[in-house]
Amino acid sequence: MTLIQITTTILICWVILIIAWERISPYRKGLPFFRNGFWVDLVWYTIIQSYVLKIVIFDYIINPVQHHFDWSGFQFIKSWSLTEQVLFFLVTHDLYIYLFHRLQHHSKLLWRTHEAHHSGKEIDFLAGSRSHALEIIINQTIEFAPIVILGADPAVVPIKAMLDAMFGMFIHANVNVKFGKLKYFINSPELHLWHHANYREVFHANFSTKFSIWDYLFRTVYDPGRKPGDNPENWGLYYDFPKDYFLQHAFSVKRFDERNLLKYKWFRRYYRLRPIIINRITARFKLDKGAKIITMQPHDDDSLISCNQ
Repeated sequence: MTLIQITTTILICWVILIIAWERISPYRKGLPFFRNGFWVDLVWYTIIQSYVLKIVIFDYIINPVQHHFDWSGFQFIKSWSLTEQVLFFLVTHDLYIYLFHRLQHHSKLLWRTHEAHHSGKEIDFLAGSRSHALEIIINQTIEFAPIVILGADPAVVPIKAMLDAMFGMFIHANVNVKFGKLKYFINSPELHLWHHANYREVFHANFSTKFSIWDYLFRTVYDPGRKPGDNPENWGLYYDFPKDYFLQHAFSVKRFDERNLLKYKWFRRYYRLRPIIINRITARFKLDKGAKIITMQPHDDDSLISCNQ
């Protein structure tokens, strides 16, 4: 098997494990598998956006920079072992993510590129994929450009990408897990799910991704020893946020009320189409017994909003 096949297989097994874990030992009980925004996160953010931005980042940003400049004098890690290289980039990039993440919560401008990530009211393993396209371009360029430019082993890229995906799914997973003293070093849902709660005290806390030590070191940890609560108002943003992928990006540029757009006939047609498709797909998977599939009505604007969530 090639390295790509190995890392892909590991990721698939990890997804299956996390899904089973969420069903067996949930952090928030009763959270449906096909929760609000599931298909937007899976189709648009996880599949389409990830694929498109991978091409943009590697083919149109990293590769031109790599080939138009001489980086031979900076390739000091070339002689390191693969393990040393992976650990080096894991730690340094995680520190960068902590600092940039913290800055996003302090800057009104950068918050516009991050708020989508906090818009979900039902957080699970897939919720971590919901990130503004510009945020992904910035973070993944800064993540993978040094790996390529500094002359690291090509194997570092798929290994690092796999570990990123595994950690991203884990810390957002709806699993009830206690790390004990290990939580002071390794991040987990125990800390990160609080970061997605709608409480003033956690807006500037729990920024870490892989290593929670950054929050403890820089005194930004919030660990009250209890859960945020199960009500929708306990999670996500305190203000209304669009449910549609394209509108979520438009909202970061210009504030608007999504419901007001329903007065346009073309928009109602667009809004009506996807919920019908989603309901038909969801109806085939009866993972949540007793789940109610909403039937679309021709001019029921409220149903259009609820189905698109």
